Amino acid sequence: MFEGQSTADVEALIKSDPEFRQLYRHHQQLNSKVMDAELGVLPIDDMTLARMKKEKLLAKDRLTRLFARTRH
Repeated sequence: MFEGQSTADVEALIKSDPEFRQLYRHHQQLNSKVMDAELGVLPIDDMTLARMKKEKLLAKDRLTRLFARTRH
């Protein structure tokens, strides 16, 4: 998700920022569910899958903004 960024920087932010940590975990959970749904392991309807993908994208955008804020 944070291509080109140090894993240590991301991990440090996960440890130090509760909002980032919660959002990061939420994004990972959504990512796992979306992947399972696309593989057919998690049976959900198309509308629910689309909602989950949108929520995942919004979480990623917020995480990116939070990460960028700490880099400045």
